[in-house]
Amino acid sequence: MTKKFPAYQRIKNAILDNIHSGKWQAGAAISTEMALAEEFSVSRMTVNRALKELSEERVLERRQGSGTFVAQQQFNHTFVEVRNIAQDLKSANRDYQAQVLSKRAITASMLDDEMRGKFDIDEAAFSSNAKDTDNNTDSAEAAILYEVKIIHFADGQPIQFEERWVDATKVPEFIEQDFSGVNTSDYLIAKSPLERGSYTIRALAAPDEIADALQIAPQSPTLVLCRQTYSAGQVLTFVKMWHAGDRYQFSGEL
Repeated sequence: MTKKFPAYQRIKNAILDNIHSGKWQAGAAISTEMALAEEFSVSRMTVNRALKELSEERVLERRQGSGTFVAQQQFNHTFVEVRNIAQDLKSANRDYQAQVLSKRAITASMLDDEMRGKFDIDEAAFSSNAKDTDNNTDSAEAAILYEVKIIHFADGQPIQFEERWVDATKVPEFIEQDFSGVNTSDYLIAKSPLERGSYTIRALAAPDEIADALQIAPQSPTLVLCRQTYSAGQVLTFVKMWHAGDRYQFSGEL
């Protein structure tokens, strides 16, 4: 099943594809409004909306009398510092390993309310599109999100259980990676520079699946970090990281 995007969003997606693929480098001028209007068979007003939104998202920079350019800072740096457990453990001279429990593609029919909300997925749009593609099995089964579950070990002891969901349309090759050797956060940052994010940390009793993965008793205390990160103005990934309460602590400097 493919998403039905309005014209301005299709233009935004095409611009982002050109940037992420390297066709348009940081600082380079992009196609003019007139050229984009002709390419997508839309009005200049529609193109202007796409460029305005990308400028507000700090992806593009519009210069009066000169044109529109790929913003230098947005694609030369990662503004969100995302620490990952692999780096933390290796920095502490501890032996690190990762075990991938499962990887799967999630289609529209498999989406739950939590993921629809996290990724701002319009259920009505999918339902409408499904009626148009009833006879197209491949399209109906297209991945909307990718899900991975990974156990992270320190010195042979499970210390974190990671549940991660990623927008499959933005990072289509994510599911093909070997995350026993490639860190999920590092991979996503390399593919789509992160511009902002939000997180919460909560103390929760471990459900059975989490307790089994962390090798602790059911309902044992855990620290759960939930993080949502954005790229080009849209949610790229949402992750829940469960930590055995007596084996891990969060620390930093002020």
